[in-house]
Amino acid sequence: MMDGWKREAGKWVFALTVGLAAAWFAYQWATNPVPRAERQQEEAAVLAARQHLLAAAGLDSPTIVDALAPDRKVGKVYVYPSTEGWQVSGYYRRDEQDLWHPYLVELDPGLALRRLKLSDSSLLDRDGEGGVLEVLP
Repeated sequence: MMDGWKREAGKWVFALTVGLAAAWFAYQWATNPVPRAERQQEEAAVLAARQHLLAAAGLDSPTIVDALAPDRKVGKVYVYPSTEGWQVSGYYRRDEQDLWHPYLVELDPGLALRRLKLSDSSLLDRDGEGGVLEVLP
């Protein structure tokens, strides 16, 4: 009779310990500011890349697929830090009849445009602004 009581008490102590440990780890994970700060930096880089793409390519209101608006049917998109700042890739099209055009934006740490590479045959006749815009066929 005494063994049954000890076994039950041991189960309750184990369950309580595991529950408290899981709750503590969940709280630590939820309140950790580092992932949120990294996400905010990535979002800022993608938004800056969008602005630079629109300005440099002379686009009015394209459909853009990037890390903030992914569409796996169109292709994979990336945003990642590099040694010189950020690199953001994605796709755009001017309207529903246009093909998807891939692009790569390289930003410095202050999110200023370093280089923009895109594949869009309608822009082949444009000269790059100081080597910043590189149009590939």
